[in-house]
Amino acid sequence: MANIPAKEVLERVYGESEKSAERFRHLSERFAENFGDAEVEFFTSPGRTEMIGNHTDHNGGKIVAASISLDTIGAAAANGTGSIRIRSEGYDLIDVEIAAASSVEKKSGTRALIAGMIEAIGKFGFEINGFDAYMTTEVIAAAGVSSSASFEMLFCAMVNALFNDNKMKIGDCARIGQYAENQFWMKSSGLMDQMACAAGGAILLDFSDDIKYEKIDVSFDSLGYDMVIVNTGKGHGDLSDEYSAVPGEMYQVAGALGVQRLCESSIEEFLEKAPEIAKVINNDRAIMRALHFYEENRRVEDAAKALAKGDGKEVLRLLTESGNSSWKWLQNCISKSNDQDQKVALMLALTELYLEKIQDGCCRVHGGGFAGVILAVIPRDKTEDYVKYISAFVGEENVYPMQIRQTGAVSLGK
Repeated sequence: MANIPAKEVLERVYGESEKSAERFRHLSERFAENFGDAEVEFFTSPGRTEMIGNHTDHNGGKIVAASISLDTIGAAAANGTGSIRIRSEGYDLIDVEIAAASSVEKKSGTRALIAGMIEAIGKFGFEINGFDAYMTTEVIAAAGVSSSASFEMLFCAMVNALFNDNKMKIGDCARIGQYAENQFWMKSSGLMDQMACAAGGAILLDFSDDIKYEKIDVSFDSLGYDMVIVNTGKGHGDLSDEYSAVPGEMYQVAGALGVQRLCESSIEEFLEKAPEIAKVINNDRAIMRALHFYEENRRVEDAAKALAKGDGKEVLRLLTESGNSSWKWLQNCISKSNDQDQKVALMLALTELYLEKIQDGCCRVHGGGFAGVILAVIPRDKTEDYVKYISAFVGEENVYPMQIRQTGAVSLGK
């Protein structure tokens, strides 16, 4: 019979042990089919939700993020070679020789991501040796819940447990994932996705000086709401230029202020110099995005306090305000490369109509934006009704009610 994690471990992480046990039993069997008999160790890494703090991390901002109940799971075992072999369900085997990782072609998908993490792990002073892994995921790909960061943090959890006696800290793992994306995917990503996947639960992140984070003891369940992720039907894998423009324009404004990042200035300083900056950079959108940054930071601090107090109504108000700022000031609800494809904006409009009818809840663009998913916060007694309503437009398979998950990227044992 296939080896699986202990029942009490599954119940602690998933709140049940039947469905999750079947997932890990399948994982164990597939590992054996692909790599032969070995004493495997099991791992899990959640996706993430960005509750508030949209596009602020790269400029030293603040974010409230949380891991979610959709996760990537894996079985892994050291193989005694110099190669890492990974098979993700539904995809071909990827075999990367550790010694040759730096020569792997950049932007070559998952292979490049693995090579980047191998290089980063060595550069950061940690051990990495050959291992085999089989993975499968529930995290929606290319849709703003960080399937890539979930994969990266699962990889780091494996390397941490197999070769480093769990000495790699959450911040180390986050930087390893970021390095791989920046240097091997050539994607200008921050650290929020990785931190939220790695840490577990809701966290207040502050990127103004290194990486600071603190846990917030909260769940939407305790406030009487469900989070519902709605996949609008278009991924954002081909929108790198639009994502990169957001931090790029904020850096442009920061430079005009004489600083590197907007966190090194205040909204008062910015408003005083804004007329002159507008003439220098000649980019109204950059000015708007800077305004979003300053106000979003304020909202994050207020939301963290409201969450800690269990003030659900104030949380909803701030999330609504944040979503409106993302739409109007940050402008990441429509892609300029195809302005007739407005699925994010359309699902927000339809959800707003529903929320107006029930006079409760909130919604906002989720994650990077431009395409992908929205987040709706729905009263628990209305969740089933909302799922039915919005499924008529996107299909029930694209609607995911969920809660905050308290466990981050970890080993579940052998």
